Amino acid sequence: MIDFYTAATPNGHKVAIALEELGLPYTLIPLNLSALEQKQPAFLAINPNGRIPAIIDHGNEDFAVFESGAILIYLAEKTGQLLPVDAKRRSQALQWLMFQMGGIGPMMGQANVFYRYLPEKIPLAIDRYQKEGRRLFEVLNSRLAGREYLADEYSIADIATWPWVRIHDWSGIAVDGLEHLQAWMERMAARPACQRGILLPPQQSSTPQDALKMVVR
Repeated sequence: MIDFYTAATPNGHKVAIALEELGLPYTLIPLNLSALEQKQPAFLAINPNGRIPAIIDHGNEDFAVFESGAILIYLAEKTGQLLPVDAKRRSQALQWLMFQMGGIGPMMGQANVFYRYLPEKIPLAIDRYQKEGRRLFEVLNSRLAGREYLADEYSIADIATWPWVRIHDWSGIAVDGLEHLQAWMERMAARPACQRGILLPPQQSSTPQDALKMVVR
């Protein structure tokens, strides 16, 4: 059994989707980010960085894993699924996973802060992060030309990327003209595990001020 600590964010949704795809038994443990439950000593013992998601695998000596990308790799290796076996294709999947972790997530996260959450709008910052987000989307669009998934076969790279790309409107980043990316988004949205994963846990109501507190703490 796996304990899954999470909240209704794209990074949390990645792991929810993977657990649903893999059919692994897990206990969902939602954390209230506005109440700073992720900063309490009990959770910091699992993830010293005080961020969701995190898991504890009770079937592996109560092994704790934090950082969404690391959790996806761990689950894929644990089950032998969602990560290609061939060395080159495995590397491709990991490269695109890192592309999301180092690019898509951070840039869209910053776009969200400056475009949605800060009470004082800073046009230069908004423009910078939205343009960089769009550029990264164009990279994805080029990659998806002629293929269904980022590493050809469905993998943790797709699972990591889709929960962020699907909220492009919230970040103020258009996907107009990116036909390959749009088709991939539709394929992902049609997967039952993706549909279930983005509903776990239920969305908490919060104000932009609450969201800003979660970002800066």
